[in-house]
Amino acid sequence: MFQRGRAVVRSARLHKLALSTPRVVAIRSMATEAGSPAKAITSSDYYKKVYNPSTEKVSFSNLDTFARRHIGPTPENVKTMLSTLGYSDLDEFLSKAIPEHILFKRKLKVQPEQGFTESEMLDHLHEIANKNKIVKSYIGKGYAGTKLPPVIQRNLLESPEWYTSYTPYQPEISQGRLESLLNYQTMVTSLTGLDMANASLLDEGTAAGEAMSLSYHNLKGKRSKYVVDTNIHPQTLNVIKSRASNINIEIVELPLSTNEGVLQLEAISNDVCGAIVQYPGTDGSVHDYSRVGEILHSKKALFAMATDLLALTLLKSPAEFGADIALGTSQRFGVPFGYGGPHAAFFATSYKYSRKIPGRIVGVSKDRLGKQALRLALQTREQHIKREKATSNICTSQALLANIAAMYAVYHGPEGLKNIAKRVFGFTTILASQIASHHEIVNTKWFDTLTVKLNGVSADEILAVALHEHNINLFKVDESKVSITLDETVTEQDLDSLIQIFTHGRLDTSQIQELPNLPHEFLRTDPILTNEVFNTHHSETSMLRYLHLLQSKDLSLANSMIPLGSCTMKLNATVEMQTLSIPGFNSIHPFAPIDQAEGYKQLVDEFEKDLNDITGFDATTSMPNSGAQGEYTGLSLIRQYHKSRGDYEKRNICLIPVSAHGTNPASAAMCGLKVVPVKCLENGSIDLQDLTEKAEKHSENLCSIMITYPSTYGLFEPGVKTAIETVHKNGGLVYLDGANMNAQVGLTSPGDLGADVCHLNIHKTFALSHGGGGPGQAPVCVKEHLKPFLPSHHFVKTPHSTKESIESVNSAPYGSASVIPVSYSYIKMLGAQALPYVSTIAMLNANYMLTRLKNDYKIMFVDSHASTNEGLKHCAHEFILDLREFKAVGVEAIDVAKRLQDYGFHAPTMSFPVAGTLMIEPTESENLAELDRFVDALLSIRKEIEAYANNEPLGMVLKNAPHSLEDVVSTPQQDWDARSYTREQAAYPLPYLKTAKCWPTVARLDDTYGDMNLMCTCPSVEEVVETQS
Repeated sequence: MFQRGRAVVRSARLHKLALSTPRVVAIRSMATEAGSPAKAITSSDYYKKVYNPSTEKVSFSNLDTFARRHIGPTPENVKTMLSTLGYSDLDEFLSKAIPEHILFKRKLKVQPEQGFTESEMLDHLHEIANKNKIVKSYIGKGYAGTKLPPVIQRNLLESPEWYTSYTPYQPEISQGRLESLLNYQTMVTSLTGLDMANASLLDEGTAAGEAMSLSYHNLKGKRSKYVVDTNIHPQTLNVIKSRASNINIEIVELPLSTNEGVLQLEAISNDVCGAIVQYPGTDGSVHDYSRVGEILHSKKALFAMATDLLALTLLKSPAEFGADIALGTSQRFGVPFGYGGPHAAFFATSYKYSRKIPGRIVGVSKDRLGKQALRLALQTREQHIKREKATSNICTSQALLANIAAMYAVYHGPEGLKNIAKRVFGFTTILASQIASHHEIVNTKWFDTLTVKLNGVSADEILAVALHEHNINLFKVDESKVSITLDETVTEQDLDSLIQIFTHGRLDTSQIQELPNLPHEFLRTDPILTNEVFNTHHSETSMLRYLHLLQSKDLSLANSMIPLGSCTMKLNATVEMQTLSIPGFNSIHPFAPIDQAEGYKQLVDEFEKDLNDITGFDATTSMPNSGAQGEYTGLSLIRQYHKSRGDYEKRNICLIPVSAHGTNPASAAMCGLKVVPVKCLENGSIDLQDLTEKAEKHSENLCSIMITYPSTYGLFEPGVKTAIETVHKNGGLVYLDGANMNAQVGLTSPGDLGADVCHLNIHKTFALSHGGGGPGQAPVCVKEHLKPFLPSHHFVKTPHSTKESIESVNSAPYGSASVIPVSYSYIKMLGAQALPYVSTIAMLNANYMLTRLKNDYKIMFVDSHASTNEGLKHCAHEFILDLREFKAVGVEAIDVAKRLQDYGFHAPTMSFPVAGTLMIEPTESENLAELDRFVDALLSIRKEIEAYANNEPLGMVLKNAPHSLEDVVSTPQQDWDARSYTREQAAYPLPYLKTAKCWPTVARLDDTYGDMNLMCTCPSVEEVVETQS
């Protein structure tokens, strides 16, 4: 499936076409801009040409064009849908759907204008990837080389059944990845020794930031000092400082591995809310931190340890030192470097903090029939519920990468992991013994990392020898010290090369009878990974079947559309996703010298240039690795802007419409801002009068406003420009949430509307997969006046960074860099011509479905009789189905959501942004047949609602939904007869289901039971036996 290391035929013509514009064309473009701005073409006739350029005639051009593969509706489908809406042309539809002063249609400059074909894109990607130099990187700093087992690569990372699924909020059709994430949690709790873990966080740095925040809020903000060990990874320290500065936490750096540092901690302990150490340290050293834990606990402060999962297969667990929190990255469990990500962080703690732990938690519950089943537990902790009272804004995780790490542990098992760890330690110890005869080993104890004080040679000289003679990267600590981190990829030859670099000698294995073992003083004695799942699937046959079993339990885009409003579940094209397995992209250490990452530099520069064009902004950072991180970054930039003007303390008010997603107020709170809600009118629009009154009232203290556009209600609000002008007039800046950018591309933009900053969810608008709950990536785009504040990084000079830059917002300089090629490919294959049609067709699809449903369901806010400039005549790219009227007869939104599973569909977004509703977003990737299939399912359910209202037997099918295969097949006939509807009515309510159906694997879950009986790890052997008996 994936071509690795192949010779790529490079075309100079292709490269010039992509990245340069002929001089004559540039002059013509400038002349156009001097007059009236060039406009994007969005007519139906032009759509035919863009959709398939070879319709009229076949030319010399390649035929594998992308637009017709990505955009679902054909030109004939479009004509049919327009006719249903009462229009004859796409331009006519757009002119009625978007207010005139919002519809800019500024022509995009993305090159190539007509887009690469799929084969051209692959050639171009390989050309870029080959500019990156693959070097054996023993740099460390939280990133280690690893071997991703091919069975996991092929059947998980590269499988659309795994990477196109959504966050498992509908558990009945998500049992497979829920089980895998439970495995992940169990793995983490076993290795850390703590009670419970979440289902992953974004990276180690942000996980450390969450630990600090939990510690601070655990004592209700009464203590403002947080202690960080001086031996922590530098990038982690930067993220902690970034988080701390916004909520006035003072970071105190102490050498907690020394007696002096411990005494200093004890002296200030009355003012300390918590502390964090690195175990093993960034210099490789291993220490006993029990005394640190004792001091903190005596003052009710929390003790966190950033640690390494592979090391913990041998070393004593954090729990043995009294840690309250253990965190780190699971990257070295099978996930490549990827130039910094995506990687799944872990976060473990005790049950005492179960309602404070950030992120998602998979818990064990039971279904309607009493069968054990899994679900996301304690969801009332999450930011979309707690809003500005939340202590974390986490909205996504790294589910796909957590699943890889979990499967890595399942495949190797406890003994396999221990053997890998023993080999790493053994190689490190042999290397230390050889180096010690020529140089000084600074750390006297280690697991995989040595810090070396050089004798007679400088750090630069030793790095040069390593790179130029052995193709090896080491880490420069200072002018006279280097460090080396070994990993499972190190071979005997590599070890020999390292010995040559430091000693000019050679490895003599004849004198080594066996590899050295870890000293007993740090060796853990308790068993690890005792659950059955970690001791079963060690052959490839067994592993393959286990992976397939789990994926078969879940619904993904491989089964049907996933019409989740505000989530944009569009096609993740195979050409795009192939980039995750290209070595030139996934094998680069994030802190490798910049001349080894020239391909990434080109990629990031061009990607940011295209995003600036699409958003109407002037500069972009690719650092934030989730939407919530993008929000946090955008607000931090605004705060830094006010700080540069001497207004930081004063301007601390953030206006947020009540319709906003919960991450908005949570992010504002994390930035130390006071949230002031802005009302919305009955028609869903922002109440401009209320906004004006509050902006004027707080004009001396106004920092910002957060606006989602189109609105969270799916409307092109006509008053958005007035709102922006009002905030600017009163001294604030405007953050535009890019969650709904898929309705804007090529039609309007945040910059054109007048906003100052926005973030983009590339896992929505720009086709990165959702991965069952991550990875995400959220570039932040800004106007010129915010450019000087874009984030810097400790190890890498990031674009636009200055002395005024904010600190790093996550561990890696470009966030989850290895997913950038996915969205880069999406933009480049569509090109400037097709990109506006993505938003246009997404809107057409939504309005077509709305029109077919509006006679049977109430649609919120949309009014077909409204004028265009009221912004209510049509929805944007999503609409809200109002089910609240059915509550009077006993039917609720959850009944409809669960019944849709019986029809083979994932439910739309339930009860957001309005309780008792479903928000539907079809995206541009679904064709007319699929749209009709979903509408037909909802119309059929409408009849079932009517039956329930009339006390007809069929109506009870809603209350028992969804019906698992086991329920339909195995329920005794006497019990089934009591339901008064047939098995066929339950399982096959429409004919198409008899040939293609994704079955729920459990019946409706009991949410209350799961939260009241919290269990967040795999059942033990004893518990399994008890269940079976």
